[in-house]
Parts: sequence; C-alpha cells; structure tokens
Amino acid sequence: MQFDNSYKGQFLIAMPNMQDPRFERALIYICGHDKNGTMGLVINQVHPEFTFMELVAQLELLDEREKQIHAKRANGINVYNGGPVEQGRGFILHSDDYAIEQTEAIDDGVALTGTLDALKALSANEGPRLYLTVLGYASWSAGQLDSEIAANVWLTCHASQSIIFNRNVEAKYNLALNSMGVNPTFLMGTSGHA
Repeated sequence: MQFDNSYKGQFLIAMPNMQDPRFERALIYICGHDKNGTMGLVINQVHPEFTFMELVAQLELLDEREKQIHAKRANGINVYNGGPVEQGRGFILHSDDYAIEQTEAIDDGVALTGTLDALKALSANEGPRLYLTVLGYASWSAGQLDSEIAANVWLTCHASQSIIFNRNVEAKYNLALNSMGVNPTFLMGTSGHA
C-alpha cells in the first residue's frame, strides 16, 4: 500500500529556529517515511572521528597491500555523521549503478545499502560511481516529523543527486535552499514546506 504523504526521497532542511544542536543547519536525505515513522541521513556533517580509510582500516576490510593501493584514491573522502541513532551502524548512500541483495532503491537514481559488503566493494574500487559513507541515522516516530514540519522546524524539498553527492560539504545546505528559490540570507524561522 502506498503511503499518501511520503517524504521519502526528499530533503529536510533545518530551519534557523532548530532547537536541537545536533541538527543545526542540517540537511537530511529521507530514506524511508511511512505510517510507522521516518528514517533519514544527515548528509552535510562530516564525522569527527573517521575518514574513509580509517573506517576501512578499523573494520579490517583490506590487507596492507590493498590499503596502500587504495589509500591515494580514498584520501580526503569523508565519512558522514548521519544522525544520533545507532552511531556505530554504517550505510552507503549511493547512485543506483550498484546493487546487491540488501540494496534498497530510494528515489531518483539514489539507493541505500547497509552492509559491509558495500563498504568492501567501495574500498576495492568496485562500488557505485557516486556515494556517501554514513555512520548513524536520524529517525522520527509515527507522526513526529509531520508535527515538526507543521511547527516550522524543517523545510522539505525535492532532493537531487548533485546536492546529495556534492563533495563541498559546507555548500550543501545553501544549495538545497537555493534549489527552492530561498535565499539563505533572508531565511526566517516562519516558513513551512514546499
């Protein structure tokens, strides 16, 4: 059964009146939204503890020779802090040119895989063309996100690959607002959703 008011595949943009510091200026990609609740990934907050290669090394996915081969490719690739829930749980948010049994198509050429197999494929240069490695996620209980949107805590808008996978982390928030025709300079905490 299709859920009529689904935010799946959309962005949530934190409004200036956001009270939770974990979500200040957060841009969240909604991976699932139905009558039971919502799950999303913050895509503009770099994880403070891990780079991609540090994560791969900690999980012992590559031997020493493979680490040397892939270290240059992975240099500077971020791991994102996807949200406050299960911060040890990893996800690969990626383009839909890669899929394994555990991959879930989200929307508009974007998919989600939450297994070590996907991370190993990435570290071996065999994964998707576009991707973000994310630890943790954000979630809302049934009706909670709708209430927060009605209270002007979040803006919603269509998500695009060009923003999701943009390597300029600092620019993502403003790019999402600009995609709605909103000038971040003039944004006040009184808007609803688009």
